Amino acid sequence: MPNDFNQQIIDEFRANSGRVGGPFEGARLILLTTTGARSGTPHTTPVGYLPDGEERILVIASAGGAPRHPHWYHNLLANPDVTVEDGVFTYQARAVVLTGAERDEIFDRAVAADPGWGTYQAKTTRVIPVVALHQVAGGPPEAPSWGAALKLVHDAFRRELALIRDEVAGSGTGLGAQLRVNCLTVCQGLHHHHRNEDAGMFAGLEGKRPDLAPTLARLREEHRHIAALVERLQQVVGDPDADQAEARRQVERLTTELEAHLTYEEEQLIPVLDSIDQA
Repeated sequence: MPNDFNQQIIDEFRANSGRVGGPFEGARLILLTTTGARSGTPHTTPVGYLPDGEERILVIASAGGAPRHPHWYHNLLANPDVTVEDGVFTYQARAVVLTGAERDEIFDRAVAADPGWGTYQAKTTRVIPVVALHQVAGGPPEAPSWGAALKLVHDAFRRELALIRDEVAGSGTGLGAQLRVNCLTVCQGLHHHHRNEDAGMFAGLEGKRPDLAPTLARLREEHRHIAALVERLQQVVGDPDADQAEARRQVERLTTELEAHLTYEEEQLIPVLDSIDQA
């Protein structure tokens, strides 16, 4: 069973679609459920994570620099099939412990982004493990309706861009490797979200509601505009000599224009989606 502190975080996380306050407010957090190595029962733990592209996320078994690995790490060594809750989706994942140069490169990347990881490593003689969680199966957003699901997904993009905006602002004169990964990951996510909307949700709505044609045409045009902004941000952060000020301008522009797009889409489509759910 989780301890009282962890259980409070778990309850707050689930009640607020991944948002928590206190010491983890604004942090990238997941709930990781592993199978007990000895008991065989599920154990859920709040864990910080690092983005690493669309195929996987990364977790670090720091245990605050304790002399022993955390229980969840021992559990996934015994059974690498885990469940991840990110506040929007709950999905099955396969845990892979990284080793050698790959582990060291990613840990160094994490330390550069947050020196606290280095402090934890300095407190212990064990090599702090880095684990990749690869999604293998999942379902729709954890929401009571399609309109609520759309809002959940949009809010996840809002939160991630707000984090990136703060990270760019605090990055000094250059962009760290992890910050580049964060930017590229959210860019990939936006691209696929809009592509899926165009081919899936919008196409389905066109068949049910021909009167929405002007709205959907506008939304598709905005998708093309956002795609151009995403491409420009990718170019900036992909440049080894990227200027921090230019990266900040591009993040601010993308954030501002994406927010306007998301708000319009929600105003126009959430009532329609919810009415279809109730039909």
